[in-house]
Amino acid sequence: MFFTNTLVERLAHARHVAVLTGAGISAESGIPTFRNPGGLWDRFRPEELANLDAFLQNPELVQEWYEYRRNVAMNTSPNPGHLALVDLEDLIEDFTLITQNVDDLHRRAGSKNVVELHGNIMRSYCIDCGRPADDFKPNDEGPYVCRDCGGLIRPDVVWFGELLPEEAVEQAQRSAERAEVFLSIGTSAIVYPAAGLPLLAKQSGAYVAEVNIEPSAIAGDMDETIQGRAGEVLPRLVEAVHRIKPHSNKRNGQL
Repeated sequence: MFFTNTLVERLAHARHVAVLTGAGISAESGIPTFRNPGGLWDRFRPEELANLDAFLQNPELVQEWYEYRRNVAMNTSPNPGHLALVDLEDLIEDFTLITQNVDDLHRRAGSKNVVELHGNIMRSYCIDCGRPADDFKPNDEGPYVCRDCGGLIRPDVVWFGELLPEEAVEQAQRSAERAEVFLSIGTSAIVYPAAGLPLLAKQSGAYVAEVNIEPSAIAGDMDETIQGRAGEVLPRLVEAVHRIKPHSNKRNGQL
């Protein structure tokens, strides 16, 4: 678990930094990865539940699974890796945090400029009228339905077979293109288009580094790979940046 002085110096002097996070950083908070949900849900494959057809055929089952996942997320806390990224954002003039995670931990940690590629499990909406539905209509029998129109309520996440939110993808790509430093953290880099963002950043001139417990599918294309847990690597990395760039008035608009 070693990072170079080059990475520290690049971060300390960068005006534009982008970060991509995946399931690895959430796993350190105790959230099971998508494919290892745990408990009674072990008998289901995610592909059987996280798609529109499954939802329409058995909305109660899918809603119950997401309610379980939502409760897991709500009962966990941001870890030192999440908190270190909050500190890093405060040091950088233009900082974008792009995440494949839907657990809301980055926002709960205090990150401000967050791009959610796969949605947010804490939000829900009606599939008929589109009304946000963070509160469900009480129902003695049957699935959760919309208070206004009676339509089915689904989580605001991207399912198999669905496109990622166009605005989020475009924002992520713009951030990657203008980044001077790009960090890829806790992602296997096998799911596109997210996996292409570090490569896009590198093609656009960024210094690209990976933090992961094991090399990702694109580790060979990185300028630097740091093998270790985000919760251990990132606090030390940000502390090193602080020694060069000890404070920031970003929150007061004085950069």
